[in-house]
Amino acid sequence: MERILVLGFILATLCLITTEFACNGDVHSGNCLESDREALVDFKNGLKCSENRFLSWKGSNCCHWEGITCKNSTGIVISIDLHNSYDSFSDYQNWSSMKLSGEIKPSLKKLKFLRYLDLSGNSFDDISIPQFFGSLKNLQYLNLSNSGFSGAIPPNLGNLSNLQSLDLSSEFSYLWSDNLDWMAGLVSLKNLSMNHANLSMVGPHWAGVLSKLPILTELHLLGCNLSGSISSLGSSNFSSLSILSISQNAFNSKFPQWLVNISSLVSIDISNSELWGRVPLALSELPNLQYLDLSGNKNLKGSCAQLLKGSWRRIEVLILASNNLHGTIPSSIGILCNLKYLNLGFNNLTGSLPIFLEVPENCSSESPLPNLTYLSLSSNQLTGKLPEWLGELEELVELRMDDNNLQGRIPASLGTLQHLTNMWLGTNRLKGTLPDSFGQLSELVYLDVSFNNLIGILYEENFSKLSKLKYLLLSSNSFTLNVSSHWVPPFQIHFLEMGSCHLGPSFPPWLKSQKEVEYLVLSNASISSSIPNWFWNISSNIGWVNLSLNHLQGQLPNPLNLGPFASIDFSSNLFQGPTPLPNRGAYLLDLSDNKFSGPIPQRIGEFMPELWFLSLSDNEIKGTIPASVGHMWNVEVIDLSRNELVGSIPSTINNCSNLRILDLGYNGLSGMIPVSLGKLKQLRSLHLNKNKLSGELPPSFQHLSNLETLDLSYNKLSGSIPSWMGAAFSHLRILNLRSNAFSGELPSDVSNLHSLHVLDLAENHLTGTIPAILGDLKAMAEEQNKNQYLLYGMSSVHYYEESLFVNAKGQVLEYTKTLSLVVSIDLSHNNLSGDLPKEITNLFGLVVLNLSKNHISGQIPGSIWRLHQLLSFDLSSNKLSGTIPPSMSSLTFLSYLNLSNNNFSGKIPFMGQMTTFTETAFAGNPNLCGAPLVAKCQDEGLDKGQSDVEDETDNNFIDQWFYLSVGLGFAVGVLVPFFICTFSKSCYEVYFGFVNKIVGKLVWLKRRANRS
Repeated sequence: MERILVLGFILATLCLITTEFACNGDVHSGNCLESDREALVDFKNGLKCSENRFLSWKGSNCCHWEGITCKNSTGIVISIDLHNSYDSFSDYQNWSSMKLSGEIKPSLKKLKFLRYLDLSGNSFDDISIPQFFGSLKNLQYLNLSNSGFSGAIPPNLGNLSNLQSLDLSSEFSYLWSDNLDWMAGLVSLKNLSMNHANLSMVGPHWAGVLSKLPILTELHLLGCNLSGSISSLGSSNFSSLSILSISQNAFNSKFPQWLVNISSLVSIDISNSELWGRVPLALSELPNLQYLDLSGNKNLKGSCAQLLKGSWRRIEVLILASNNLHGTIPSSIGILCNLKYLNLGFNNLTGSLPIFLEVPENCSSESPLPNLTYLSLSSNQLTGKLPEWLGELEELVELRMDDNNLQGRIPASLGTLQHLTNMWLGTNRLKGTLPDSFGQLSELVYLDVSFNNLIGILYEENFSKLSKLKYLLLSSNSFTLNVSSHWVPPFQIHFLEMGSCHLGPSFPPWLKSQKEVEYLVLSNASISSSIPNWFWNISSNIGWVNLSLNHLQGQLPNPLNLGPFASIDFSSNLFQGPTPLPNRGAYLLDLSDNKFSGPIPQRIGEFMPELWFLSLSDNEIKGTIPASVGHMWNVEVIDLSRNELVGSIPSTINNCSNLRILDLGYNGLSGMIPVSLGKLKQLRSLHLNKNKLSGELPPSFQHLSNLETLDLSYNKLSGSIPSWMGAAFSHLRILNLRSNAFSGELPSDVSNLHSLHVLDLAENHLTGTIPAILGDLKAMAEEQNKNQYLLYGMSSVHYYEESLFVNAKGQVLEYTKTLSLVVSIDLSHNNLSGDLPKEITNLFGLVVLNLSKNHISGQIPGSIWRLHQLLSFDLSSNKLSGTIPPSMSSLTFLSYLNLSNNNFSGKIPFMGQMTTFTETAFAGNPNLCGAPLVAKCQDEGLDKGQSDVEDETDNNFIDQWFYLSVGLGFAVGVLVPFFICTFSKSCYEVYFGFVNKIVGKLVWLKRRANRS
């Protein structure tokens, strides 16, 4: 018996020595097991790939096959690594030829001691993750990332109790799970990555499940559609956590304060995840924290000065961009010895940058921020000068200070930063010259100083060592380039912006050497020559070219030799000849304001089906509009205005389903408006004015629910104004039907146009009365003190600018930049009758009111003083009677008044504002008297007879403005400051506060005089 026990002990010991393989009775001969080799061969047979992928899979010893690892002592297969990855285009080509796809056969289950399986970076064509993976009990590492798997994640993966690392991530993942309860069995898991897996159905309890994994060290759940609060978890649940990456989710949660108690944290990324509340100052005290990214949480608040005063002992990367941080940047940032990357861009930081930085005490270097390579303070509200210490950041590679309010000169010391590759200083208020030292930045790739107040002459020496320069942005300054005609720059530029720089009069000859240009802006550059032929030899890669606002002349080649789908702006020059088209299509083509002639190319739409912006306006183009414009499926802007086009509007335009702007104004188009235009449901601005169009307004227009501008003026349109307009055009700002043949009454439904700012129905055949309900036009009842440019287009660089001619002050004025401030009603030159409705004085925002040349009777409402924004008021050539209300003297902004040719009587209230008008404003009223007319009133008390006229104003109010106009003078004291202050709320408030004080003082003096 004892011998048996001894023998058993010896056998057990041998089992331990010879591993599991010997215990299972297999004979090891130094090669891999026959059973493992057969399993691998069967696994390979299920895969689809190039023959080169498995060239090494030959012979009996599978341990020597590429991607296979065996245990040295036994030959048992313990690892399969068939990952496939790429980092560049050339790598991608290799990846594409080496990727795996097909079927994953269950023969892998025979590899009972498999510990490592990596199939990442392949393309398994949306097959499901095999269920049998959950039976690989010894698996410690499983990586299926970016491999094309889709469907539900098998819950039986939770059986892998030995698994230490699980990666199911993918940038284009179609994997999903409706709960994470199965993860409770992954008791050995240290690293979990499921980036972009869809976990939207998991609910708010996902964090509670994961917090139960006892030794979880890394957690990566980027872009998993997670939601729910993460602020209530206890920190002890993640006591081993080192890396937390849960960005690009939708938590809508208060910032998780419990993070500050996890001392093991090295990296935190919760960017773009809808966090709110304050960033805890205690984050800076985490002893091991090296990486923190909380960017893109727009409602995260905090004081920058307080946050950056913390210790941040080991912090290397600090990204707090695109939040709601406020305050100033403290000098204490200088003591962050290990900081390499700092991004505070797109916040609300204010004040000046510190003049000096605090010097670190416990660093190996005595200079501030000795390791900083990246600094971004872009898009804040910083003021003051650029400090000299920026030039002491010796390791700096990228500096971003653009889009602030920085002033003063650019420090020459920035030219000593020999590692600098990117410098962004654009869109500030910097002045002075570009430092000569910048010519020594031999590593510089990107230089942006555009949109500043810089001046000076740039010589060849300024670019002498910039051999690596690829991006140069100098636009919107006052530079003059003074180089020889034989100069060959040391760089090959990709992106060149020199708009508003003085480059002319000749087209820059040094561009001939630039063979890699892709983006070129030379607008407003004082160039008055023709484009040389050599330009078209270097232009085949250019994707964006802007040569607008010069005096370029001559004829352009047709077709234009440019890059595929280019954006082309040759507007506002002197080009002649036929309209050219790009040889490889275009996204944008602006040839407006030139002298092109001849017809529009009939195949224009077929050449450019991808076009989104087309402008040929202000030329001498003749002929018809080609039907091929209907091929421009993506076009958003078509502007063919101010040409000599004839014929009808092609119905094929309705195929342009994305069209937002259609401007065909100022041509000779005739026929009826196509019914098909009503299919352009994205249309926001329609200009068909100054043509010869006839017929009625198509009923299909009521489907244009996004319309903001409708200008059909100066045509031959007829019929009644449709009653459906009020319900159909809820966004309409401008309605211009002037000078047509519309007839009938003005429908009361027009009052439902609640967004309307301009209503021009003048010079038609309208009859009936002015509806009292017109006083319900909501947008006109609001004062327009804030100017907003009316721009349309996909690009902030290129857009269509809304414009409109308005009859005001007895003349025709064009409004563009200030169009949003215009509030106007013009019903002149019609056959309207009845009384002037009192309700029209509810429209406090009116700037222009013209009801002249009608048959309107009755009196001017005494409440007319309520229209205190009125600049132009014309009631001439009507049948109005009664006295002129004294309250009109309080219309202090009124600069044009015409009450001529009516039946007004009594004394003109010649006080306040009324003293600024001459007799022509009152001519043709035989019963009027008093200044400024020659006819004098017989009785000084005539004005007392005006008490029967409705007057809702307060006498004190009239007196205040009377004394103001006498004391200050209208033109200098009121009108000029008002227009200056219209664009500044703070100026507006200060100015009128001052006015009120002056008025109060004058009223006090008047009362004192009355008492005496």
